[in-house]
Amino acid sequence: MPGLCRACLTSFETGLAPAPKRCPACRSPRLVFHPELTNLSIAHMDCDAFYASVEKRDHPEYRDVPLIVGGGMRGVVSTCCYIARIKGVRSAMPMFQALKLCPEAAVVRPRMAVYAAVSREIRAMMEALTPAIEPLSLDEAFLDLTGTSRLHGAPPAVLLAGLVKDMEAKLGITGSIGLSHNKFLAKIASDLDKPRGFSVIGHQETEAFLLPKSVAIIWGVGAATRLSLEKAGIRTIADLRRWDRVDLIARFGSMGDRLWHLSRGVDTRKVSRNEPVKSISKETTFNEDIADKELLKGHLWRLAEQVSDRAKAQEFAGRTVTLKLKSTDFASVTRRHSLASPTQTADRIYREAELLLESFKEPGSFRLIGVGISDLCPESQADSIGDLLDPDAGRRAAVETATDKIRARFGRDAIIKGRALR
Repeated sequence: MPGLCRACLTSFETGLAPAPKRCPACRSPRLVFHPELTNLSIAHMDCDAFYASVEKRDHPEYRDVPLIVGGGMRGVVSTCCYIARIKGVRSAMPMFQALKLCPEAAVVRPRMAVYAAVSREIRAMMEALTPAIEPLSLDEAFLDLTGTSRLHGAPPAVLLAGLVKDMEAKLGITGSIGLSHNKFLAKIASDLDKPRGFSVIGHQETEAFLLPKSVAIIWGVGAATRLSLEKAGIRTIADLRRWDRVDLIARFGSMGDRLWHLSRGVDTRKVSRNEPVKSISKETTFNEDIADKELLKGHLWRLAEQVSDRAKAQEFAGRTVTLKLKSTDFASVTRRHSLASPTQTADRIYREAELLLESFKEPGSFRLIGVGISDLCPESQADSIGDLLDPDAGRRAAVETATDKIRARFGRDAIIKGRALR
């Protein structure tokens, strides 16, 4: 049985005897064993509570306390550290509820430009291992290390363990690795043992691993799809396996074909290097359905700020603004509007999304709202021709730029718009 010490990167074989509990070289207990450990090469790396980890690194006083990254009392949680998660705090949770669960938590505003800079450093470390990298967001990516053993003199498992070891030592950021034979299983594996995890799903165990799992483990199966599957008597992967491929396609369309393959652990997608970013979006699900438009607009503003922050951090602007709503019965509706010139400002993203929201005369109650920009271009093209129908748009954009500089120097709470308190 191949074994690997994640502390000193020593590889060894265990033979027929019980696997050792400590590394024979450095005595660390951080070991991983698997029959296919040296033969698998598709990986998913996911940073652990990324935003919170960066904040704890930059502010040592937060190291041993629960930390929430998000808005004020009327805002929502962007992410939180694992100490706060133990208390029940979760992403997208209203801040007042999070602080009720964990009143001792420290709360900080997101610093997207800082997170983007750290992400670029992590990406450079990945580039040193393989050119086949497919980023999913600032803090996670797929890697294909097929054929890299000869170049680096070590199997992919050792290279991946070295990657997260270097991330922690040089950047103060921890990550979890999922290693398997395709992207679907690698992503599942990376979430099995967080934080600082290293999980492996091999060819031989794929079926036994998947069969008892809920269909919710399949990437892309959200609440609405899961409800549809349950109506068909499908709750587990084993239930899916009992359906013929033709019947699944007849019932669920192209999604049925995807479900048939993934329930068998079959995923032929390649790790696509430099997959272009097609959109930047943010959404939040409410604990209770909301019909009040003013409350919806408050959430819309906070989401627009986060989309704007990400766009600025990634140096993008978008030509199309999209509003997404999900009703009480899980029905989704999206409306979008193309702009005369691309934008990355929170003010303009919000105003366009607000107009889309106003187009619903009697909107009813919603359980989710989201906003995003797409048809992306370099930020140098942002707001290049202004808005002839809104002569004050240029002035507001200049105010936002000045606000960003003040917040960067004195903190996110230095300036807060009134609409953020709704």
